[in-house]
Amino acid sequence: MTQATSKKSSQRETYSVDFERLQSDIEALSKIGREADGGIYRMAFTDADMEARRWLMDRLREAGLQARMDEAANVLGCFADAGQAPAVLTGSHLDTVPNAGSLDGALGVLVSLECMRRVKEEGLKLKYPLELVAFSDEEGRFGGLFGSSALCGELTPERIEAARDLDGVALTEVMHRQGLEPRAALLARRNPDSLHCYLELHIEQGPVLDAEGSTVGVVDEIVGLFKWSVRLIGQPDHAGTTPMDMRRDAFNGLAEFAHEVRRVLDENGSDDSVATIGKVDLTPGTANTVPGGVEFSLDVRDPDAQVLEDLAGAFRRVLSALGRRRDLMFEFDVLSQVAPMDCNKRLVEIISETADELDLRSRHMPSGAAHDAQIMAKMTPVGMIFVPSKDGRSHSPAEWTHWEDIESGANLMLNSLIRIAGGEFEDA
Repeated sequence: MTQATSKKSSQRETYSVDFERLQSDIEALSKIGREADGGIYRMAFTDADMEARRWLMDRLREAGLQARMDEAANVLGCFADAGQAPAVLTGSHLDTVPNAGSLDGALGVLVSLECMRRVKEEGLKLKYPLELVAFSDEEGRFGGLFGSSALCGELTPERIEAARDLDGVALTEVMHRQGLEPRAALLARRNPDSLHCYLELHIEQGPVLDAEGSTVGVVDEIVGLFKWSVRLIGQPDHAGTTPMDMRRDAFNGLAEFAHEVRRVLDENGSDDSVATIGKVDLTPGTANTVPGGVEFSLDVRDPDAQVLEDLAGAFRRVLSALGRRRDLMFEFDVLSQVAPMDCNKRLVEIISETADELDLRSRHMPSGAAHDAQIMAKMTPVGMIFVPSKDGRSHSPAEWTHWEDIESGANLMLNSLIRIAGGEFEDA
């Protein structure tokens, strides 16, 4: 692995991260929240999540940078002499899904930290100061993209009070437990004039880059999504004495709906549409009782806002029709809804040019996963870099990216940030 360097190319001077230091950070952070099964459990506002945030602030201060946690538990780091110019914000998130790998979100934060260290060590004078962010609850324990929504002024008191995780635990309860005031998160709103743009590095979380041998991906669009919690309500009855034609079996309603998902996508979606039923709870949940109720999650994604609207309408119609046929009542709550987003064309261009200068094999691609960049695009131009995910694995302990690909992505981020913050990106 290479040490931090700078060199003159035929086009411009290029810089390299201190990869041994970055690797050490990745390994150290991965120990926070790791349990005996090998997975990382750093879900939003848990003790492990807050420990990771304190760990990051310690690393920022060790690097001679200023660190603070805002009212929404976002960690922010900047140079002491940042001045009044709008910042180039860069980062990702530290929270994880249950039984996660070590790179999703965390890699983007740690690469941003290393980039800021290198800029400081090189004594580079940039037109726009760099600022790091580690957003809170990106992964969706309480709906997702919480910290970036707070920064963009998208939070409401109603959302804060209503937020529950899939186990019914209230956001307000866990924030109070961590010494945070939930409604104070509304104060984390940032003035858009204080930002020049936002850049995020992330693992792809899919198989494309790894399968074709590309070193990095330059993201040009991010899909939108809606996530529902759906309830089908029938009647619990004895499993032995209730005839099949007299049952109001909620699980059979779910089974029929699951069978209809592919048809709905084919008839109302696009080639990019996907839908997932990822969590199911039966009531009363005993072997000798007809299920009287079922609650399940529905996650639907597509890069086109109109397609998402069409799919939402189609799924509502299917649920309504099967409810009438099977004498079931249906209801649903919208857990989250995120609009599709295009990355800024000039930022995409700068990242692509920089990849070429570094002799990296890159490709333009969409993101099938939601990211904080999606929310940040509501207030500032955004750009994203992907590094490959081995075998496309993510949200599991098998998640991995080869060290050399991480190093390449980090060097692409460093040199892109230097160009962008140096004045090559001017928002028209």
